[in-house]
Amino acid sequence: GLSCDRGESCILFNSFLFAFSSRRRSDEGIDQYDLKRQRFQSPPQPPSIFHQSVPFSDDLYYSFSGMPLRQAPQIPDVNGRVPSSGDSWLFEEVETTLPVANDKLSQQILDLFQACQQQISDLKKKDICRAELQREIQQIFPQSRLYLVGSSLNGFGTRSSDADLCLVIKDEPMNQKTEARHILSLLQKHFYTRLGYIERPQLIRAKVPIVKFRDKVSGVEFDLNVNNVVGIRNTFLLRSYARVENRVRPLVLVVKRWAGHHGINDASRGTLSSYSLVLMVLHYLQTLPEPVLPSLQKNYPECFNPAMQLHLVHLAPRNIPLYASKNESSLGDLLVGFLKYFAIEFDWKNKMISVREGKAMHRTDGIEWRNKYICVEEPFDRTNTARAVHEKPKFDMIQEEFMKAWVRLRDNRDLNSVLPLQRIIGKQK
Repeated sequence: GLSCDRGESCILFNSFLFAFSSRRRSDEGIDQYDLKRQRFQSPPQPPSIFHQSVPFSDDLYYSFSGMPLRQAPQIPDVNGRVPSSGDSWLFEEVETTLPVANDKLSQQILDLFQACQQQISDLKKKDICRAELQREIQQIFPQSRLYLVGSSLNGFGTRSSDADLCLVIKDEPMNQKTEARHILSLLQKHFYTRLGYIERPQLIRAKVPIVKFRDKVSGVEFDLNVNNVVGIRNTFLLRSYARVENRVRPLVLVVKRWAGHHGINDASRGTLSSYSLVLMVLHYLQTLPEPVLPSLQKNYPECFNPAMQLHLVHLAPRNIPLYASKNESSLGDLLVGFLKYFAIEFDWKNKMISVREGKAMHRTDGIEWRNKYICVEEPFDRTNTARAVHEKPKFDMIQEEFMKAWVRLRDNRDLNSVLPLQRIIGKQK
């Protein structure tokens, strides 16, 4: 790591870190992924002691002055084991009961979901790497925090999902074109020269710049941004939607798989991001004559206050009750209805999708919405998450795929007509 010249507090911090680490490791043993990663690590360093996927203040084992704080309560898992850190909430299942499937299409959707959904073991692999990276980055930016965000945590991840990381360095907004890009370039060089377990670190100069890399130990692909804190807030909004209604997660997963298979789920190629697709599914479920979902931001504004401190964001939504929808439509009917809605019903030219308001809204004349083919409002910062769709041929292709899939499923009610179901499921085994 870089040399430490932060004085007495740094010495206290390092002493506490090493002593606490040694005690924990002797008590609990070293994780297999840590052992593998240490073979790549050069030079050797004290082992990691915390696995805070979102390192909120109440869960920290130490402060940066070196003084220990209270530990968060530890909750046994279903097998009676106590997790090794104060982030046991992270590994709770978002939803344990699956919807009933009484028809072929609905059962196919459920089969796909059960085969492809992210497992706790997948999440733990990602979190171990996050903890290792946080320790490394804190040698450069001592008071930074590294958050696991996106599909890995929001309930909509699959076994093959990449992992998104948000590095928070300061509380104020950061210029993404200049400051964030500079910080990421420093990290890219640091990863490349010092971390043997990081493969192919690459700086991507997008509107929100990222460093893309692969963790050799777990095989997981990561995208790291700096101070794009809206991603932390929307992670827990989406996690709440995933939890309050048990048809949401299977429906989102099948839509993402379908879109990916047909080449319309890649913002870097001018089509829809996974985030936009999730918001489109939520919007459809909110706008049915008998809604399957409410607007959680309207119903529970105190839980999703955009000004809420980051270390509280994960706590507020946990007390939101399940939503008792009067709509009893099957997964199959909802998938066909979703495809039909965006194939022939939604007014792309004049309307924008707003999960925040729970309805389609008239476009304003702002730069985010003017002359855009698809408008999907980000629920917190109110930008257009579908801004990547800026070419008419790509928009036409998206519309065409919705139309083709709707007609096929309407006519034969067989998921194999739009997805190679057995091949996908077979790959997960």
